[in-house]
Amino acid sequence: MGEESVDLPEECWELIFKLLEVHHFASISLVCKRFLMLTNQLMKSLNVSQSTVPFLPHLLQRFRNLTNINLSDFQGEIDDLLFRIAESGLDLQALDVSKQKAFPSHGLRILGSKLKNLRYLNCSKIYSLQDKDLDLIAQLFPSLEELDVSYPYHVVGVYSNGGLNSNFFPKPISDDGFCTLSMKLKGLRKINLSGNQFITDKSLQFLSTNCVQLSEIVIHDCDFVTEKGINLVIHRCANLNSISVSGIRFSVAASIVDDSLACTKALSSVDFTDSNISDELLYSMAKACLPLKKLILHRSHGFTVNGILFLLSKLQYLQYLDLQEVQFLTDESMFEISKFLPSVTFINLNLCNGLSESTLFNLTRNCPLLNEIKMVGTNLGAKEFTSDFMVNPRVKSLGLALNNCLGNESVKKIASACPNLELLDLSYCAGITEEAVKEVLKRCPVIKDLSVNHCRAKNFLIDFELPKLEVICAKKSGIDDEGLALIGKNCRNLLQLDLFGCVDVTEKGVKEVVQNCRALKEINLMWCNQVSVDTIAWMVFSSRSLRRIYPPCGFVPTESQKNFYLRHGCRVCEG
Repeated sequence: MGEESVDLPEECWELIFKLLEVHHFASISLVCKRFLMLTNQLMKSLNVSQSTVPFLPHLLQRFRNLTNINLSDFQGEIDDLLFRIAESGLDLQALDVSKQKAFPSHGLRILGSKLKNLRYLNCSKIYSLQDKDLDLIAQLFPSLEELDVSYPYHVVGVYSNGGLNSNFFPKPISDDGFCTLSMKLKGLRKINLSGNQFITDKSLQFLSTNCVQLSEIVIHDCDFVTEKGINLVIHRCANLNSISVSGIRFSVAASIVDDSLACTKALSSVDFTDSNISDELLYSMAKACLPLKKLILHRSHGFTVNGILFLLSKLQYLQYLDLQEVQFLTDESMFEISKFLPSVTFINLNLCNGLSESTLFNLTRNCPLLNEIKMVGTNLGAKEFTSDFMVNPRVKSLGLALNNCLGNESVKKIASACPNLELLDLSYCAGITEEAVKEVLKRCPVIKDLSVNHCRAKNFLIDFELPKLEVICAKKSGIDDEGLALIGKNCRNLLQLDLFGCVDVTEKGVKEVVQNCRALKEINLMWCNQVSVDTIAWMVFSSRSLRRIYPPCGFVPTESQKNFYLRHGCRVCEG
């Protein structure tokens, strides 16, 4: 039997290994040279958390092909980890040290002395990031191509009398910091400046002048950056293919915009979130014949349907369109817009409350490549759709949460129009009952992910197998033990089950699921007050697949209990 297992094709072993936690790779690689080769091929990246730290020295020594290490989930002495990584001799290409309580200058100095080929560094959400830290980054890693220094946290010191303590008020990043950075990192291609609230257009001037290879820039929540700085980047960066900004008021003369857009022929992604834009700007973008594949006008205002229609008529290759909270949109205008979306695979119309089922069915009819539609918080169900609909087998994902008027009959039509759905979110749709849920599951047999949070659906009433269903989110729904028994019987490949606040669920139903769903990895039982805490130990010892349990409220495992459950492969959180 053992010899037959070793003779499995490499593809089969790779599929098996991908199901395992990374820290198991070290012991697996000791089995034979073939397993060492396969695990080495798979281990290109490593996420380090508290549970990974004890295995880290062995992982770094064993897997020499690691190129990407993520330390963002580690909350401890990060300098020690960086020292271990530096001593390992790995040729890292990417490092993530985000979400740390302090900039790890000491550890990065050691790491920078050992490797000079780092291409990607994430320093976002670090406390008290300053100009001197940007200077140090540029000195240590001269080959950097991608840098994220977004949303630094700043701690303000306060005296006991309530006054500010200037000694504990580190100076935030300024234009001077980006001036120094840009002069030393000439090869920088991508940068995220978001949340650096004290920088101005000067920072963009330095970057656009010194970093001539710049192809992607993200500038959200930078209050002193204006349309002049944005135009400067577009005008000077000939290689720019993606720009993402928020809160900008585009009020410059159209001729200036035309000149800037004429200088960039590679721009394929534009994000003007929460910005004031005009039809004139959209006309200029259309005239520039940009090869746009992605357009985001999320919460933008100041333009009309004429402007967006003219722009879309010139965009032959657009694949991604985000018009969330564009309030002038109606079913009629969306019908016209849908005619210009032959290549679109994703569209976001969340919180456009003037849209109904008519828009949804026109999109499925007129957009042959559409894969994902988001219409959360719209007006689905408010108007009866009486026309014939066209089946679109390409639609795989529908986000329809927060549509209070959506009823069972509408959901049945939608399921019939999109028979190959893999993800459906009907959360907070008060008109949905178990009748609609059953029909969705019957008409969409390949569905993998179903969300019916806060719905009236008591039970799924399914009397047929659903081998593809992997995720059920049913927070505060009416599901009870009878429904769980049906899930256990017909959804044998279920991976994740969220029963938060399902007050009719007891240990009887939970046991039905755990015993029958042999692949179940995660279950949430918080606020399932009829489930006894004694059930937790039974679940851990009865299931080989469970990796995470959120127990009923009131259950607080001791450290020894947590470690005991972890040794059996399952993390039990606090209830």
